[in-house]
Amino acid sequence: MTRHQKRLSVPNSWPVERKTQTFTVKAGAGPHGEAGVPLVVLLRDVLGYVDSTKEARYAVNTDAVLVNGTAVSDEQRPIGMFDILAFPIRGEYFRVFPDEGGRLALTPIDEESASSRLGKVTNKTVVPGGDVQLTLHDGTNVRVEPGTEYDTKDSIVIDNESQAIVAHFEYEEGALVTATAGQHAGQIGEIDAIDVTLGSGSNTVVVGDGEDRYETIEEYVVVIDENFTDDEDAAAESDADEAGETDE
Repeated sequence: MTRHQKRLSVPNSWPVERKTQTFTVKAGAGPHGEAGVPLVVLLRDVLGYVDSTKEARYAVNTDAVLVNGTAVSDEQRPIGMFDILAFPIRGEYFRVFPDEGGRLALTPIDEESASSRLGKVTNKTVVPGGDVQLTLHDGTNVRVEPGTEYDTKDSIVIDNESQAIVAHFEYEEGALVTATAGQHAGQIGEIDAIDVTLGSGSNTVVVGDGEDRYETIEEYVVVIDENFTDDEDAAAESDADEAGETDE
């Protein structure tokens, strides 16, 4: 099996230039499926912290990189939507967030926000013993007690250290959401209406984004909380600071 991936055929979510070179690194086994971006791609092509796979391997071997609060040992570990990427030595923390066109981008956050991660519930089953198992968008599973009011399409926030659920956001009209794919990817707004489609077609959602409104399919939206809008402000301030330093 080849260890390389042609840039022209990578998923749309990968933040890589497709025509500069022929190949890029292939993602290893792990969460997020085919949409997961190899960690080395983010370290090298997005952040510019390393120049090669060898340097990325050294960084992870020194426990300098944390993903969702845990040190990683594989530079090809897939990174995907809502993962938390932390560099404690540098004092830098990022949340993986969908950008225009569905590409994954890194949004700067503070250390407190980096202590937990958000997950969209994609499946709910009863396991032996009677507990309920929630499957999240990245493929991880969380067990909860019977009778707890979690449902598919809801979102939960998991503490990275204890793995306990610390917040729950229901999928309903009025919920704050972001689009993760399609032409409105990265836009944040509140659900104005959920239109149920009869038959096998996808349900659609009308989202209000300030004075603008857009419609997208249900599978493309994820319920978030107001902290994500704060992240956008922090990112804008960071860009402004960098621009100021450049002018000087």
